[in-house]
Amino acid sequence: MDQAQSVSCFIMLAAGSRYETRDTSGIAHFAEHMFFKGTERRPTARDIAAEIDAIGGELNAFTGKEYTGYYVRCAAEHRDIALDVLADMLRHARFDPEEIEREKAVIIEEMNMYFDTPRDYISGVYDSLVFGDHPLGWDILGRRETIQEATRDTFQGYLGRWYKPHRMVVGVAGQVGEGLLDTVARLLGDLPDGEAGAPEPAPAAPPDARVKLHAKESDQAHLCLGVRSYPLDHPDRYVVKVLATVLGGGMSSRLFTEVRERRGLAYYVHAVNHPYTDAGTLYSQAGVDLKRVEEAVETIVTEFRKLAEQPVPREELEKARNFAKGRFVLQLESPQGMNLYGLRREVLEGRALDPDEVLAGLDAVTADDVQRVAQDIIREGTLRLALIGPFDDPDRFARLLP
Repeated sequence: MDQAQSVSCFIMLAAGSRYETRDTSGIAHFAEHMFFKGTERRPTARDIAAEIDAIGGELNAFTGKEYTGYYVRCAAEHRDIALDVLADMLRHARFDPEEIEREKAVIIEEMNMYFDTPRDYISGVYDSLVFGDHPLGWDILGRRETIQEATRDTFQGYLGRWYKPHRMVVGVAGQVGEGLLDTVARLLGDLPDGEAGAPEPAPAAPPDARVKLHAKESDQAHLCLGVRSYPLDHPDRYVVKVLATVLGGGMSSRLFTEVRERRGLAYYVHAVNHPYTDAGTLYSQAGVDLKRVEEAVETIVTEFRKLAEQPVPREELEKARNFAKGRFVLQLESPQGMNLYGLRREVLEGRALDPDEVLAGLDAVTADDVQRVAQDIIREGTLRLALIGPFDDPDRFARLLP
């Protein structure tokens, strides 16, 4: 990217929380923490941090349900230092038993923060409703019991199975520079590979569970209301993207207009489609007035049903299409955004589409497509509702779902 003076260096793996078992729930995220705790050449977390600080860089990582990423952003002249640190961390992390024990307390506090923040935790409640007792339905942070029981062997078992070259992609974006492939080959080219594994397939939607409550005294109710949708590579993936944008993308979307602006039911409300390799879910999330929670649910349900019952007007479709295209293009303006776009697809689908293919896919979506897909996924009995607040009667809300 000729306009950039920095470089974004990533190593991303097809290894996340859905690759765990009940006994290792949370180990993918815990391992991400432990890679920062020292290597043979850089014995402590401070040694690692100091080397990146010395080049004015940013070092971080994240764990999702289907992938984990480690990255350094820095001035382009320090690219090889960034890659060397990343490769050293992933190849030679010590996983010192004393460090593991210390970090358990950090993870538990991260859990406490997550569980005490309804705006964050509501998506976990919703996932457990939609995917049930399956890794896609578990919290990425895991369970306190599995974190407390984790040992060095627990990490080695998980990493030994999933942290393999055929599951790994290196991404570099920005002012890439010369000799990149030789550097990557030197740092990672001799990694031993292993047999390909596969996670447990996504389960069918639970037929009966339609409402899940997490009782919590609060001044605001947080909800997720949605349906199962399509996986990453589905032919209608761009249709679902436009559909989600019409529903709740931006401050002129249907949900923002109806729920916030016209009725004053919520401060925040949005909709998103979240696809996985073999499943997906389209949902709305909002924080609403406790006294008007039924009205909020009914209003959101109505907006979902309208998408199936009525074609989207031409002008609204064009606005949603342009919104989706514009946000996509903005993402690609930065080296970090370009890396995140390409790597997620390389890791999970085996191919990063040229951005022009994505834009063409969005351009091809018609109003008939949107209504057809809405009718397929928003049917009677498909809506699911997760709710956090001082509630204890699921039937109170189940009657609001068609």
